Amino acid sequence: MADQRPGESDRASALRSDRFGQLRWSHRLSLTSRILFVNVLPLVLLGGGVLYLDAYRKQLLDERFKLALVEAQITAEALAGATVQRQEALLIQIGKEQRLRLRVYGPDGNLESDSFALAPPSFDLPEPSEVDQTDLALRLDRGFDRIVGAPALPDYVEPATDDASGWPELVRAREESLTQIVLRDAPDGTHVINAAAPVGLDGDTLLLTRNPVDITESVRAARSTVLAVVLLALLVSTLLSLFLARTIVRPLRELVQAAVRVRQGRDRQVEVPRLPDRRDEIGMLARAFSDMTGALRQRIDAVESFAADVAHEIKNPLASLRSATESLAKVEDPQLRAQLLDIATHDVQRIDRLVTEISDASRIDAEMSRAEFETVDLKQLLSNIVASREEREENEGRTIALAMPEEPLVVAGVPVRLERVIDNLLDNAVSFSPPRGRIDAVLERHDGWITLTICDEGPGIPEEKREKVFQRFHSDRPEGEDFGKHSGLGLAIARTIAEAHDGTLVATSRQDGEPGACLVFGLPARR
Repeated sequence: MADQRPGESDRASALRSDRFGQLRWSHRLSLTSRILFVNVLPLVLLGGGVLYLDAYRKQLLDERFKLALVEAQITAEALAGATVQRQEALLIQIGKEQRLRLRVYGPDGNLESDSFALAPPSFDLPEPSEVDQTDLALRLDRGFDRIVGAPALPDYVEPATDDASGWPELVRAREESLTQIVLRDAPDGTHVINAAAPVGLDGDTLLLTRNPVDITESVRAARSTVLAVVLLALLVSTLLSLFLARTIVRPLRELVQAAVRVRQGRDRQVEVPRLPDRRDEIGMLARAFSDMTGALRQRIDAVESFAADVAHEIKNPLASLRSATESLAKVEDPQLRAQLLDIATHDVQRIDRLVTEISDASRIDAEMSRAEFETVDLKQLLSNIVASREEREENEGRTIALAMPEEPLVVAGVPVRLERVIDNLLDNAVSFSPPRGRIDAVLERHDGWITLTICDEGPGIPEEKREKVFQRFHSDRPEGEDFGKHSGLGLAIARTIAEAHDGTLVATSRQDGEPGACLVFGLPARR
């Protein structure tokens, strides 16, 4: 794979893939989406219901408007030229069959015929005093009109003197000789449609009045249905919210209790819940907290182990130094005293080296966390290091053979720390190489990574020990090497720096089958 890091194990890749999978699942089943859904659902249903009811009412009123317009025109044509007796018969028949009130006004504007006076009324409009203004249905009608922003309609009021001047639609119909239609509100909250149309050429005018109670009843029935659905959705939303709150609070309480116990120093007894079945933010938090606790325990163990190793490593040269200094007071032989002084000097140098390496190893993590990376040409850096070592004769007779491409190999990092890694790798190769041996340093780019492979001609590293060489104070030195020359921290420091640069450092065998070991240092190439 193009993004596989050099030397990275399959287990690390699987863990990274699982973590990415968890992130994808968390986006699908996030708490945010759930909470938004259960809270927005009732509002969406309510808003959609209100818009539907408003559109439904407008559609019904438009149909009745068209119907009233057609009825007024047809009735006016039927009345034109008919006798008074025929007109009255038509008014009674049409008014009864269509549930209308029909009135005819003469040229002078006076009322001449009224279907409600000729026959029993087909509908009855209550007086304002007869209507309970606190009626729930009436109050809901008004509230609904305010929500949808419906314009206020004029009240339907019968004029004190029933003549044409009392009806504005009649006045316009007489003036313009066109059918006019008007919508008003009845006292009981229903609608009243008035349509005025000229009758023939004699100046008579027809006023058609319809009270479409069924529209109001249909809208109220639909509103009741919508309200029931919204209330049901609100109930479901409340229950889901309580369920979500419970599923959030309980695991958070468990995590808080675990955190308190960890803070109190009883982290070894605490089993931090990982909630593997949860793929939301709570599950991610639980697993992150569990991983953090595990990392804290590992760090505590590492500190304890490091402290024990430091005490052990310093205790040996201190014991030797104390023995040498105590013997100096008792020995009078100049040659023996010189030997004891050499031992003491060697032990002091060893302690100084240990203290320097230990100090560097202990603060390198903190320094790398604050460091600012810059562009580094690894090819130029390696060339400078090799040249400097040869000038200072640090290779002790070994030959370093460089193999590098012509183009620059640029990475992001801290030059001083990258130089430390390369120096430590070369020191390790020098110490294990035979006298006048050859050390191969191969620098190359592949799959977005830049790798430096340093191979020696030494005895090699058994496969089961290739990870141990990166442990602090690991000591498996070649035969004949001066005791105490190395602290056992070089490769541990090198790997820490490599990982701080998002890189890797692993030990392998030589690819050519020859004896020796290779250390592979990989860094992401700078794009």
